[in-house]
Amino acid sequence: MMKRSLLLITVVGLLLSSCSVSKSARTQRDLFSGTWNLDNVYYQNASGNFKSTIFNDAEDICFEDSEWFFRDNNSTGRYTIAPSSLCQGGDRFFRWSVVEPEQNYQSQLQFKFIDENRKDISGGYGYRLNIVSLSEQSMTLNSNVSVDGQSVTIVYEFSKK
Repeated sequence: MMKRSLLLITVVGLLLSSCSVSKSARTQRDLFSGTWNLDNVYYQNASGNFKSTIFNDAEDICFEDSEWFFRDNNSTGRYTIAPSSLCQGGDRFFRWSVVEPEQNYQSQLQFKFIDENRKDISGGYGYRLNIVSLSEQSMTLNSNVSVDGQSVTIVYEFSKK
């Protein structure tokens, strides 16, 4: 009986530890928490002018000066785009997390769109952005995309409000 109890406790402990978030990811989640301004969106590894639709939502110019809010206690957030002649303004809600993939060892912000009631509206499809730098006052994220067979990096620079 004692051996079964010990085995059960060990298995439960292993399961709980395998599902836990690393200390690094917890620290990054804490830093994300709050309101951020997306100051700049630009492209690396490419020449010429680019115009793109980001997150299958709006043109890149619409994201500049957008406000992003991350709530770490329930992993929800939103970004707000200001209305203009080029941009459909309003709030977009998302569920987010920090992941540490084993492939490249670089932490990533992962998010997918939800509605106001926190229900998935993207069919489980989401986005991952590499965390280039993250501090209490600023963060830089990027994502790699392919344009005409060439790798282009979209860079997102934020400042904390």
